[in-house]
Amino acid sequence: MNCLFSNSHTNLNQKGIIMKLIRANINDCEKMKTITYLVLKEKNFNENSLDDFLRYQEVKECWRKNNNNEYILVPNEYVEDWDLNKRKEVAREILNKIKGKSFAYGAFYEGKIVGLILISNEFFGSSNQYMELLMYHVSEPYRRRGIGKKLFELACKAAKEAGAKKLYISAHSSKETQAAYRKLGCIEATEINQVIAENEPYDIQMEFIL
Repeated sequence: MNCLFSNSHTNLNQKGIIMKLIRANINDCEKMKTITYLVLKEKNFNENSLDDFLRYQEVKECWRKNNNNEYILVPNEYVEDWDLNKRKEVAREILNKIKGKSFAYGAFYEGKIVGLILISNEFFGSSNQYMELLMYHVSEPYRRRGIGKKLFELACKAAKEAGAKKLYISAHSSKETQAAYRKLGCIEATEINQVIAENEPYDIQMEFIL
């Protein structure tokens, strides 16, 4: 996970106020608008599609294993965000994946992407039971509106139809992210992909039974 670390509580507070103002404005606008869900393809997605996407997340606590190999919440304050260069980098990565036959869905509001989910087309596991959830994000002002749940349902349906038995998720260890995944029904993975786990050592390896 790429993170931008905040050096002061003031910075966190200022950003929090800005996000509240953006959410308030969107709440007013959404009274007349709806979210559209589409399969992401080259015709509706390009390297500029995430230019307005707000990855912003304030983290204050994360899950870590203690000496007894049990997960506990520990203080860990930082802000995770994407600048414009990072947004374009992520967009190019998604484009390369969908060109390679991985599949993705986007949630669109007024023609702009406000949520996305990307699933690898490769199978792995002891019985090829897994497909990996590669990306799963909802733009900050549009969270808590059911968008993430709908995207997850669409991805699960597509993975199951492709022959997967489970989704494999290398999930951010923040308190909020873990709560969201568990609310969806995700659990700790029964079979760990060591390559994926070593790539993000602070992530929690999870799965969802399809």
